[in-house]
Amino acid sequence: MYNLLNCKEGSKMCAYYPESKVEISGFIARYYDMSMDVISLGSYFSMIRKAIQLMHISPSDRILDLGAGTGRNACLMMKYLSTNGELIGIDISKEMIAQFKKRCASLANAKIVNQRIDKSLAYEDEFNKAFISFVLHGFPQEVRRSIIRNACKALKKHGEFFILDYNEFSLKEMPLYLKIPFKFIECPYAFDFIEKDWQKILAEEGFNRFEKHLFFGGYIRLLKGVKKS
Repeated sequence: MYNLLNCKEGSKMCAYYPESKVEISGFIARYYDMSMDVISLGSYFSMIRKAIQLMHISPSDRILDLGAGTGRNACLMMKYLSTNGELIGIDISKEMIAQFKKRCASLANAKIVNQRIDKSLAYEDEFNKAFISFVLHGFPQEVRRSIIRNACKALKKHGEFFILDYNEFSLKEMPLYLKIPFKFIECPYAFDFIEKDWQKILAEEGFNRFEKHLFFGGYIRLLKGVKKS
């Protein structure tokens, strides 16, 4: 996940996007993985594992993990990499970065960078794959596009961008037992996210050859786009 970095404005503390619920800190950040497992009755981890399997990672791939969080996703991806491969995670939460470093301590080719994913990144034409999991929905639309452009710039020609997040769906048609927790848990940005045509948006930002895989009755989707030549 992409998490909270408090910023000082005089004596005040603030989040970059106060309405975002993907920016987290404190107790929730320290126990994020456990919380997700409990809330999903254990199905969250199995879904992540299946999604990463569907990425078809090659041993020598270089992977950019945007909003890398605790490193649990990174460790799953690292299982497919040889010593010739590499994973670079990006996050801004000191608590999450500390967990990433601890979890990936034995993996010399897994690194974490303390940086915002919505600002210009130093990478250009360097990665075979970029991955972002349940992060993109938590930002305003113009910020989402900035993140997508960063991913496109960082990828090599024909590099693959994977977005694991909410699918497009009608909240009105969502069953009540799902609609109530969605409204309670999610931030205002998520309600806008589910209405967007993300394949069209990715096409506008330099991607094509789309593939998708659905989870949780179609409400969650792994969407892959390939960087145009």
